[in-house]
Amino acid sequence: MLVADTLLPGPAAMLLSATSRVITLQPVDLTIIIIYFFAVLGIGFYLKKYARTGEDFFVAGREMTAWVAGLAFISANLGSLELMGWAGNAYQYGILAAHWYWVGAIPAMLFLAIVMMPFYYISKTHSVPGYLELRYGHATSGLSAVTFAFMTILMSGVNMFAMAVVMKTILGWNFTFSLWVSTFTVGIYVALGGLYSAIFNEVVQFFLIWLGALLIPILGLVETGGWSGMVARIKQNFPGQNFTHMWGPMLHPSQNPMGVSWIAIVFGLGAVLSMGYWTTDFLVVQRVITAKDIRSAKSAPVIGAFFKMAVPFIVILPGLLGLAVLPFHLFPDNVVAANPALHSYDQVLPLMMARYLGPGLLGLGITALIAGFMSGMAGNISAFATVWTYDIYRPFIKKQASDRHYVNMGRWCTIIGLFISIGAAYIVNHFGSLMNYVQALFSFFIAPLFGTVIIGMLWKRATKAAGFWGLLAGISTAVGIFVTISEHPSSVKWFCFYTGAQQLAQQMWQALWAFVAVAVVSVIVTLATRPRPDAELRGLVMGLTDIPSEGDLPVLKRPFFWAVICFVIFLILQWIFR
Repeated sequence: MLVADTLLPGPAAMLLSATSRVITLQPVDLTIIIIYFFAVLGIGFYLKKYARTGEDFFVAGREMTAWVAGLAFISANLGSLELMGWAGNAYQYGILAAHWYWVGAIPAMLFLAIVMMPFYYISKTHSVPGYLELRYGHATSGLSAVTFAFMTILMSGVNMFAMAVVMKTILGWNFTFSLWVSTFTVGIYVALGGLYSAIFNEVVQFFLIWLGALLIPILGLVETGGWSGMVARIKQNFPGQNFTHMWGPMLHPSQNPMGVSWIAIVFGLGAVLSMGYWTTDFLVVQRVITAKDIRSAKSAPVIGAFFKMAVPFIVILPGLLGLAVLPFHLFPDNVVAANPALHSYDQVLPLMMARYLGPGLLGLGITALIAGFMSGMAGNISAFATVWTYDIYRPFIKKQASDRHYVNMGRWCTIIGLFISIGAAYIVNHFGSLMNYVQALFSFFIAPLFGTVIIGMLWKRATKAAGFWGLLAGISTAVGIFVTISEHPSSVKWFCFYTGAQQLAQQMWQALWAFVAVAVVSVIVTLATRPRPDAELRGLVMGLTDIPSEGDLPVLKRPFFWAVICFVIFLILQWIFR
């Protein structure tokens, strides 16, 4: 039984569940939302003149400063995955959800900055599949491009679904109507301005998200009497459950509501899933590739890492506050789909907004949510357009065409991808929560991709055949484990070593096993095939690439120095919330 089900509903829950609309917006709130929609459309029309060539449309001309690239890098991740998905998981699992922000983000972001970014930038690739094309050849690049394009469309559907949930919960809008409004707006500004438009909107959305979302944790902590008061209320509502410690309940899976051990957190999440997402998911890597020089490209993820460490304050805290103050219980999305009178885990953030925000502030909060969803949608769609055009259409369908032709193809892909995403939005209802859906996709595609990229980047002996068969083995392993557990739930003990492992725990183990499969198959195939000459791997592999030295820069301007500072703060946070 899920721990949230242990809290019995009260009369307030029955009253709230009787309507799908939590609150009515005042004219000032609607005005703020309308202004936002017109603003992002205006940015798209304005930046159209700067997106004339393929370099402009797909990588923003490689002209971004470290701060712009860094804010876009973190903002592209601040979609429904952050705002609603993790608030819902914080309600379901407690502060354990913060692992996805610290262990599941900071080391990987710093690894991208210091180790992997130089290879991406020096090779001048448009995408991660583009790097695989240079390192392994057509077969591996084509497989990664197809799977990544498929994943980005499904991820865009997550953002559409989350936005529709907010509009339904807060405004009472029809689910389908909300999907089309968001599709129309994102389609226009990304198709017009390409990555230029996506990045500048993401920077604006970054500040909107913080401005709008910051009010909830502040007002919530005031109501509960600070951190200690909130913890006391949670313990009173959920006796016997440990929702406020990150590492204490990790010695054995039975000690925490997620059913996960520290091994899965450190290796499955920290070493595989997060490394895969932050270093090979082109949605976020694409933003860093736009940097104007290699120092800016290395600095951007470090800047993003500092902001990432603070994000739990606006995402995890609302979920914890829901445990402390809501007088009713929440359910998985698939349960709510069968009984619309109930509220889901993923609705905890809109419910907290309805509790704390009045006229004007509510409009700002809703605008922050919309900005987050549209940021996620735009990020996935722009990444899809780039991967389809440069890594599938150009090498396999039309090899010789003008630059203008490829830009037009990218614009059409933006529109087509959005329509497909609408269908993907309805798939989310079949999962227990947004993050169960998202993490399943990451374990299928991102974990194997990371294994393939990192082996090729660090081991010059790895061959073309090893890249393809290793990637295919990793994807097959993750999907195979998922299907096996879905069809035979008792088999979870063989893969996760604990029969009570929840879906997020299962997906961490799926990712770890997928990575192991990539490594084993890559080594076996490499030893049986002939490697490429060193001359063909210069600029692509560690030891064969000249990385520009930072020796002539003052210490305070070196990305490595700030990466060390960031990592020290990360370790301090782990100790404080242990």
